[in-house]
Amino acid sequence: MEEGLWPKITELARPYLSTRHNERHTEIALDFARTLLAAEPGQWEVVIPAVTLHDVGWSCVPEELQVKAFRPDGSDRAINRVHETAGVRLAAEILRASGYPERWRPEILAIIDHHDSLSTAVSLNDALVKDADKLWRFSAAGFAVDCARFGFDRDSYWQLLASRADGWMLTGTGRRLAGEHLAFLRARL
Repeated sequence: MEEGLWPKITELARPYLSTRHNERHTEIALDFARTLLAAEPGQWEVVIPAVTLHDVGWSCVPEELQVKAFRPDGSDRAINRVHETAGVRLAAEILRASGYPERWRPEILAIIDHHDSLSTAVSLNDALVKDADKLWRFSAAGFAVDCARFGFDRDSYWQLLASRADGWMLTGTGRRLAGEHLAFLRARL
């Protein structure tokens, strides 16, 4: 990864991440992305900027509509799609403004364009971004936020995550991490 450019990308993305707990979500997703990249042969140059920028498009969706777009018990796909397409536009601007190398930009933008709307992955980098994004739900912070915003009691939400973990995760490392975090959460219920 272009070491000097990632802080610039992060700084340019920050104003777009001030909604929907996205600053914390992005931090946690980046931690998961680094763990995934340590175990899987993905490309840091694609995965880290894609994770950093994948949710900048939520800044273009009114807050009262956001929760409807990603509910675990039924989402509004049209609203969800808006955040992806707006995210591609904003991410392209951020990557350009940061001076990020052109050779990585098309794949980063393609991943952002379907990170929620396409459940399968078109590449290993795409799978790693999708896993890092979804693993947020399995973190202690993400679990607490989602229970509160969706009105789930902790046991019911844990059951939902446990039933979906294997199908959601696209890599072996993602499945392992989800399982480990589920065990951690279960011990604290």
